[in-house]
Amino acid sequence: MLKFRLILFLLVTGCSFVVAQPLVRVSGIVYSDEKLPLAQVTVTVVGQAQSTVTDEFGVYTIYSKSKTFSIKYSLLGYQPQIIEFSERSGARITRQVNLIANINELEQVNIANKQNQLSNTTTINIGDVSSIPLVSGNFETMLKTLPGVSTNNELSAQYSVRGGNFDENLIYINDVEINRPVLIRNGQQEGLSFINADLVSKARFSAGGFEAKYGDKLSSVLDIRYEKPDSNQTILSTSLLNTSLSTKRVFKRSFLLAGLRYKNNTSVLIRQDEKGSYNPNYADAQVLYQYDFSHEFSISFLSNFNIGQFKLLPTNRETQFGTLSTTLKLDVDYTGQEIDDYQTFGNAITAAYSPKPNLVVKFINSYFNTIERERFDINGSYVFAEVDKNFNGENFGQVSKSRGIGTYYNYGRNSLNTQVFASEIKVDQNFNNHVFSWGLKFDQSRYGDQLNEYNYTDSAGYILPNHSKDITLQNVINVRNNIDIKNYSTYIQDSYSLSSLAELQLGARATYNSLSKQLLISPRMLIAYRPNSNNKILRFTAGIYHQPPSYRTIRDFSGILNINQKAQRSYNTSIGYDYAFDGFGTRLKFTSEFYFKYSDRLIPYKIDNLRIKYLANEVSHGYAYGADFSVGGEFVKDLVSYFRMSVMHANEDIIGDSYIQNGSKIYPGYLKRPTDQRLNFSIFFQDRLLNSPTYKVHLNAVYGSRLPIGPSQTPRYLDKFYVPAYKRVDIGFSKDFLDDAALHKPKFLDRNFNAVILFFEVFNMLNINNTVSYLWLKDVDNVQYAIPNYLTGRQFNLKLIVKLKN
Repeated sequence: MLKFRLILFLLVTGCSFVVAQPLVRVSGIVYSDEKLPLAQVTVTVVGQAQSTVTDEFGVYTIYSKSKTFSIKYSLLGYQPQIIEFSERSGARITRQVNLIANINELEQVNIANKQNQLSNTTTINIGDVSSIPLVSGNFETMLKTLPGVSTNNELSAQYSVRGGNFDENLIYINDVEINRPVLIRNGQQEGLSFINADLVSKARFSAGGFEAKYGDKLSSVLDIRYEKPDSNQTILSTSLLNTSLSTKRVFKRSFLLAGLRYKNNTSVLIRQDEKGSYNPNYADAQVLYQYDFSHEFSISFLSNFNIGQFKLLPTNRETQFGTLSTTLKLDVDYTGQEIDDYQTFGNAITAAYSPKPNLVVKFINSYFNTIERERFDINGSYVFAEVDKNFNGENFGQVSKSRGIGTYYNYGRNSLNTQVFASEIKVDQNFNNHVFSWGLKFDQSRYGDQLNEYNYTDSAGYILPNHSKDITLQNVINVRNNIDIKNYSTYIQDSYSLSSLAELQLGARATYNSLSKQLLISPRMLIAYRPNSNNKILRFTAGIYHQPPSYRTIRDFSGILNINQKAQRSYNTSIGYDYAFDGFGTRLKFTSEFYFKYSDRLIPYKIDNLRIKYLANEVSHGYAYGADFSVGGEFVKDLVSYFRMSVMHANEDIIGDSYIQNGSKIYPGYLKRPTDQRLNFSIFFQDRLLNSPTYKVHLNAVYGSRLPIGPSQTPRYLDKFYVPAYKRVDIGFSKDFLDDAALHKPKFLDRNFNAVILFFEVFNMLNINNTVSYLWLKDVDNVQYAIPNYLTGRQFNLKLIVKLKN
């Protein structure tokens, strides 16, 4: 309490209400010699901290705190240009800029530019990462505000895209494919994801229709870049939930990125229905070092060590649910504990060689080792009853009818050791209007798995009459698995200009999997058309995507492996339209995409408390179709906001899942997939408080419609229950003490820091009870009930970000 009062005192005394002068806004488009818009041009106000980059339309907007200033436009391969301005306060200036190509560097730049243009991806605004209020603190949580991404759990970094599941997503950091833990079964057990947001330079996300150069998954790609910084930086971020320290250092022939993180979200978890002693501790260290031996040759080293432990000693739980007419209540007293821990160690070495400007060769080697353990031994004694809701009665709120009295017991001793080694060569070469790319990759995954778990429910003879002296255990699993899976893959693609307005990319992947013994061919195509207006882009994609069997998919409910499983396959097509326009006094961007996916050889699955349980011996075929929409821009000057909406429908038909009912054979036909979330809507809106640019508000609101679910051990066609719609509003307030627009800055802070930003955040502002999963129990009449497991309630957080001067 004393610490809180101290921080509050510093906030009150340190914040001064100032009247800031109106900023000068400069916006426009940056063109090349051929009058084509240039993306990723760095635009900087000289002598100020204001900086931005142009989008795929070449559009930029930047602000200056002074009336007389200079703006620098720079892009690798082009001669930098500096333009001087002398304007009135609050002026709105439009300036189109033409950059002249530097012939000596143009070939290598053409490679990068062509790949950026021909990419069905969304660029993530890295500046929003620190501003958006996120309870998990993981970078991937930002993706849940993007079109096409479904959400129903704020604690988890897992996400599903366009009807796919968590396992169908690719994540890369500097071309290295990242592997994630397998045993995670609940968001509260998740720790720190691999991505350190403080080290990220660029991030691009594709919800489908991605290029042949990316790996073999069905749904999406997140491409993260850690790159050479412009200058030395040290960033400290601390809050009531997590702390991070990162540093960026630039040397004569090398650079270093390093980060330390720690997370403990006890204050969030103790507000759940399940009370007890929570002790979640997570930490990681990450380093990237690159040394340039010459302009042609460099070597980079990426290393990560991530550890985490979730410990819970539950004491009791009280959950009320039902309708206005019938309210049910579950009271549970617990004994026992749960301890889950994991550690991941990963290294990657990349050698890059560019013997001439139009040729880049990369040789990438990586190794990841993840050790996971689950130990739970929990006994719950419960009373399941109906509550009197008669407001006029003397027994209002008390138990009126018993529905069941008994105990349930869960036991588990599971461990998994995963080792993944990969070696890859990638080549990009520019030939006139063509960028030709190819690659070869070998990866091997080794799994050593030991499963030992069971549970039972005893309702004092009401539900499970047991006249013998033996206890009947349920869902008994006791197996050991050891398996190696090898993948050999290659890709080839060509990106070239059909005309000054149209671009085409053709590519194909070939993969051989040692488990399925299949040679998989995946052709892919992307066409981009840009009309003469330069503010519109039309894209069309088509391709075949395969996902070879992995250890996750071949292990069934009982832990037995299906080594005869074949690769999942999806036929994807999409059409997208992007449009940049002026509205609300600013430059806005509208994006849309319509898609259809038909899939066969799918492996059906059920989702149990965030764990995907595959029906490894079943096969299905299905489809998903929908549309994604987004509009964003600076509705408030210098602050980017987004409005996004997605509609989607995903079904599957499990082959041979007929059953007998009343003597008749029933064919369930098409079923809703567990990720069939029909509607997703999100808002990230930023504004200023008190008419001052140093005070800001950041609002994040998400809505995800209901999801189908059923008891974890029942057939898929019994998933006729629904998780209610997910609704959540998070809000944050910030004070930037050293904002460029501030007239008066604290001298001590200005002398020692580049930035000092204080946040006050309210998670789940409306205190909505969102359901993540269910506990399934039967009453005395043998009627099964789904008792909801709720997510986190309202929570307050303080966060401080400081950037030291170096």
